[in-house]
Amino acid sequence: MNRRPKDYARPDRHTRAAKAAGYPARSVFKLEEIHQRYRLFRPGQRVLDLGAAPGSWSLYASKHVGPSGKVLAVDLSEITEALPPNVSARQLDVFSAERALLAEHGPYDVVLSDMAPRTSGNKTRDQALSYELCVRALAVADELGGPGSSFVAKLFMCPEFGELKRAITARYAECRVVRPEATRSQSTEVFLVGLKRKVAPAASASGPAAALGTEPADPASGGDPSATPA
Repeated sequence: MNRRPKDYARPDRHTRAAKAAGYPARSVFKLEEIHQRYRLFRPGQRVLDLGAAPGSWSLYASKHVGPSGKVLAVDLSEITEALPPNVSARQLDVFSAERALLAEHGPYDVVLSDMAPRTSGNKTRDQALSYELCVRALAVADELGGPGSSFVAKLFMCPEFGELKRAITARYAECRVVRPEATRSQSTEVFLVGLKRKVAPAASASGPAAALGTEPADPASGGDPSATPA
Protein backbone atom coordinates (compact mmCIF):
# COMPACT_ATOMS: atom_id res chain seq x y z
CA MET A 1 0.00 0.00 0.00
CA ASN A 2 2.75 2.44 -0.73
CA ARG A 3 2.03 5.40 -0.96
CA ARG A 4 4.32 8.38 -1.27
CA PRO A 5 5.57 10.83 -3.91
CA LYS A 6 9.31 11.32 -4.28
CA ASP A 7 9.30 14.33 -1.94
CA TYR A 8 8.65 11.97 0.96
CA ALA A 9 11.64 9.81 0.08
CA ARG A 10 14.12 12.46 1.25
CA PRO A 11 15.78 11.23 4.44
CA ASP A 12 15.42 13.40 7.53
CA ARG A 13 16.46 12.98 11.16
CA HIS A 14 13.59 10.58 11.82
CA THR A 15 14.52 8.46 8.80
CA ARG A 16 18.13 8.27 9.94
CA ALA A 17 17.14 7.52 13.53
CA ALA A 18 14.82 4.72 12.41
CA LYS A 19 17.57 3.09 10.35
CA ALA A 20 19.99 3.39 13.25
CA ALA A 21 17.47 1.70 15.56
CA GLY A 22 16.91 -1.18 13.10
CA TYR A 23 13.58 -0.11 11.63
CA PRO A 24 12.96 0.14 7.87
CA ALA A 25 10.86 3.33 8.04
CA ARG A 26 10.46 6.52 10.06
CA SER A 27 6.78 5.73 10.70
CA VAL A 28 7.90 3.74 13.75
CA PHE A 29 8.19 6.99 15.70
CA LYS A 30 4.54 7.82 15.04
CA LEU A 31 3.44 4.53 16.57
CA GLU A 32 5.95 4.95 19.39
CA GLU A 33 4.42 8.32 20.33
CA ILE A 34 0.89 6.89 20.25
CA HIS A 35 1.97 3.95 22.41
CA GLN A 36 3.74 6.22 24.88
CA ARG A 37 0.57 8.29 25.24
CA TYR A 38 -1.95 5.47 25.52
CA ARG A 39 -0.03 2.28 26.32
CA LEU A 40 -1.46 0.27 23.46
CA PHE A 41 0.74 -2.79 23.89
CA ARG A 42 1.32 -5.25 26.70
CA PRO A 43 3.10 -8.61 26.85
CA GLY A 44 1.07 -11.49 25.46
CA GLN A 45 -1.23 -9.39 23.29
CA ARG A 46 -2.37 -10.23 19.77
CA VAL A 47 -1.98 -7.49 17.18
CA LEU A 48 -3.29 -7.13 13.62
CA ASP A 49 -1.24 -4.70 11.50
CA LEU A 50 -2.98 -3.63 8.27
CA GLY A 51 -0.86 -1.96 5.61
CA ALA A 52 2.20 -3.28 7.42
CA ALA A 53 4.91 -2.89 4.75
CA PRO A 54 7.78 -2.29 5.09
CA GLY A 55 7.40 -3.63 8.63
CA SER A 56 8.29 -0.94 11.17
CA TRP A 57 4.99 -1.02 13.06
CA SER A 58 5.00 -4.82 13.25
CA LEU A 59 8.57 -4.83 14.54
CA TYR A 60 7.73 -2.23 17.17
CA ALA A 61 4.60 -4.07 18.28
CA SER A 62 6.45 -7.38 18.41
CA LYS A 63 8.96 -6.01 20.90
CA HIS A 64 6.21 -4.87 23.24
CA VAL A 65 3.98 -7.96 23.08
CA GLY A 66 7.02 -10.15 23.59
CA PRO A 67 7.56 -13.85 22.83
CA SER A 68 4.14 -14.79 24.24
CA GLY A 69 2.38 -12.28 21.96
CA LYS A 70 1.48 -12.53 18.28
CA VAL A 71 1.51 -10.01 15.44
CA LEU A 72 -0.10 -10.59 12.05
CA ALA A 73 1.37 -8.22 9.44
CA VAL A 74 -0.69 -7.82 6.26
CA ASP A 75 -0.01 -5.81 3.11
CA LEU A 76 -0.56 -5.89 -0.64
CA SER A 77 3.21 -5.52 -0.99
CA GLU A 78 5.68 -8.18 0.08
CA ILE A 79 7.23 -7.53 3.47
CA THR A 80 10.91 -8.28 2.96
CA GLU A 81 12.13 -7.10 6.35
CA ALA A 82 13.43 -9.84 8.63
CA LEU A 83 10.77 -10.39 11.27
CA PRO A 84 10.98 -12.11 14.66
CA PRO A 85 9.24 -15.44 15.36
CA ASN A 86 6.21 -13.79 16.97
CA VAL A 87 5.33 -11.98 13.71
CA SER A 88 3.57 -13.66 10.78
CA ALA A 89 3.60 -11.77 7.47
CA ARG A 90 0.94 -12.24 4.79
CA GLN A 91 0.93 -10.66 1.33
CA LEU A 92 -2.73 -10.27 0.50
CA ASP A 93 -5.58 -7.84 -0.07
CA VAL A 94 -7.06 -7.13 3.34
CA PHE A 95 -10.52 -6.58 1.92
CA SER A 96 -10.84 -9.58 -0.39
CA ALA A 97 -8.95 -12.12 1.71
CA GLU A 98 -10.79 -14.91 3.44
CA ARG A 99 -11.61 -13.84 6.98
CA ALA A 100 -9.95 -16.97 8.34
CA LEU A 101 -6.58 -15.67 7.12
CA LEU A 102 -6.98 -12.38 8.97
CA ALA A 103 -8.37 -14.13 12.05
CA GLU A 104 -5.25 -16.28 12.40
CA HIS A 105 -4.42 -14.84 15.84
CA GLY A 106 -7.77 -13.23 16.61
CA PRO A 107 -9.62 -11.90 18.40
CA TYR A 108 -7.10 -9.07 18.52
CA ASP A 109 -6.18 -6.79 21.38
CA VAL A 110 -4.95 -4.10 18.98
CA VAL A 111 -5.90 -3.43 15.35
CA LEU A 112 -3.51 -1.06 13.55
CA SER A 113 -3.95 0.54 10.15
CA ASP A 114 -1.20 2.59 8.56
CA MET A 115 -2.86 2.05 5.19
CA ALA A 116 -2.83 4.94 2.74
CA PRO A 117 -3.71 5.27 -0.95
CA ARG A 118 -1.15 5.80 -3.65
CA THR A 119 -1.21 9.58 -3.72
CA SER A 120 -2.16 11.16 -7.04
CA GLY A 121 -1.71 14.86 -6.35
CA ASN A 122 -5.49 15.29 -6.44
CA LYS A 123 -6.19 16.26 -2.83
CA THR A 124 -9.92 15.53 -2.94
CA ARG A 125 -9.39 12.09 -4.48
CA ASP A 126 -6.60 11.16 -2.08
CA GLN A 127 -8.64 12.25 0.94
CA ALA A 128 -11.65 10.23 -0.22
CA LEU A 129 -9.54 7.10 -0.72
CA SER A 130 -7.88 7.52 2.67
CA TYR A 131 -11.29 7.84 4.30
CA GLU A 132 -12.47 4.68 2.54
CA LEU A 133 -9.45 2.77 3.82
CA CYS A 134 -10.17 3.94 7.38
CA VAL A 135 -13.80 2.90 7.07
CA ARG A 136 -12.78 -0.52 5.89
CA ALA A 137 -10.13 -0.89 8.61
CA LEU A 138 -12.78 -0.02 11.20
CA ALA A 139 -15.02 -2.73 9.76
CA VAL A 140 -12.17 -5.24 10.16
CA ALA A 141 -11.79 -4.11 13.78
CA ASP A 142 -15.55 -4.54 14.22
CA GLU A 143 -15.21 -8.15 13.21
CA LEU A 144 -11.86 -9.17 14.65
CA GLY A 145 -11.18 -6.85 17.60
CA GLY A 146 -11.93 -8.24 21.04
CA PRO A 147 -13.72 -6.52 23.94
CA GLY A 148 -11.49 -3.83 25.46
CA SER A 149 -9.28 -3.75 22.37
CA SER A 150 -7.69 -0.70 20.76
CA PHE A 151 -7.80 0.65 17.21
CA VAL A 152 -5.40 3.00 15.41
CA ALA A 153 -5.91 4.27 11.87
CA LYS A 154 -4.20 6.86 9.70
CA LEU A 155 -6.40 9.37 7.90
CA PHE A 156 -5.69 12.19 5.48
CA MET A 157 -7.79 15.00 6.95
CA CYS A 158 -11.02 15.31 5.00
CA PRO A 159 -14.59 16.64 5.29
CA GLU A 160 -15.73 13.25 6.63
CA PHE A 161 -13.35 13.40 9.60
CA GLY A 162 -16.15 14.14 12.08
CA GLU A 163 -18.25 11.26 10.77
CA LEU A 164 -15.40 8.82 11.20
CA LYS A 165 -14.61 10.10 14.69
CA ARG A 166 -18.24 9.62 15.71
CA ALA A 167 -18.18 6.07 14.36
CA ILE A 168 -15.12 5.27 16.46
CA THR A 169 -16.66 6.92 19.53
CA ALA A 170 -19.72 4.67 19.09
CA ARG A 171 -17.49 1.60 19.32
CA TYR A 172 -14.82 2.59 21.85
CA ALA A 173 -14.94 4.16 25.31
CA GLU A 174 -12.48 6.83 24.14
CA CYS A 175 -11.50 8.31 20.78
CA ARG A 176 -8.33 10.38 20.51
CA VAL A 177 -6.87 12.26 17.56
CA VAL A 178 -3.08 12.41 17.31
CA ARG A 179 -0.73 14.18 14.95
CA PRO A 180 2.64 12.69 15.96
CA GLU A 181 5.71 14.88 16.12
CA ALA A 182 7.35 12.70 13.45
CA THR A 183 4.66 13.63 10.90
CA ARG A 184 6.14 15.63 8.03
CA SER A 185 5.12 19.29 8.08
CA GLN A 186 3.51 19.10 4.61
CA SER A 187 1.43 16.04 5.49
CA THR A 188 -2.31 16.26 6.25
CA GLU A 189 -2.36 12.93 8.07
CA VAL A 190 -3.67 12.35 11.56
CA PHE A 191 -4.22 9.17 13.56
CA LEU A 192 -7.52 8.26 15.13
CA VAL A 193 -7.15 6.12 18.23
CA GLY A 194 -10.00 4.10 19.70
CA LEU A 195 -9.42 2.83 23.24
CA LYS A 196 -11.30 0.16 25.22
CA ARG A 197 -13.66 -1.30 22.69
CA LYS A 198 -17.19 -1.69 23.99
CA VAL A 199 -18.51 -5.25 24.33
CA ALA A 200 -21.67 -4.33 22.43
CA PRO A 201 -20.96 -1.28 20.23
CA ALA A 202 -23.95 0.94 19.55
CA ALA A 203 -25.34 0.33 16.07
CA SER A 204 -25.69 3.35 13.81
CA ALA A 205 -28.13 3.69 10.97
CA SER A 206 -25.77 5.97 9.11
CA GLY A 207 -22.11 6.77 8.81
CA PRO A 208 -19.09 4.63 7.97
CA ALA A 209 -20.48 1.26 9.09
CA ALA A 210 -23.69 1.77 7.17
CA ALA A 211 -21.68 2.83 4.12
CA LEU A 212 -20.06 -0.59 4.22
CA GLY A 213 -23.40 -2.32 4.52
CA THR A 214 -22.60 -3.54 8.03
CA GLU A 215 -23.37 -2.53 11.59
CA PRO A 216 -20.72 -2.53 14.31
CA ALA A 217 -20.23 -6.23 14.95
CA ASP A 218 -19.98 -8.11 18.19
CA PRO A 219 -16.39 -9.43 18.54
CA ALA A 220 -17.58 -13.01 18.14
CA SER A 221 -19.79 -12.39 15.12
CA GLY A 222 -18.90 -11.89 11.47
CA GLY A 223 -19.52 -8.77 9.49
CA ASP A 224 -18.11 -8.42 5.99
CA PRO A 225 -15.43 -5.73 5.85
CA SER A 226 -14.74 -6.61 2.22
CA ALA A 227 -18.07 -5.10 1.13
CA THR A 228 -17.70 -2.21 -1.28
CA PRO A 229 -18.62 1.23 0.08
CA ALA A 230 -21.50 3.00 -1.62
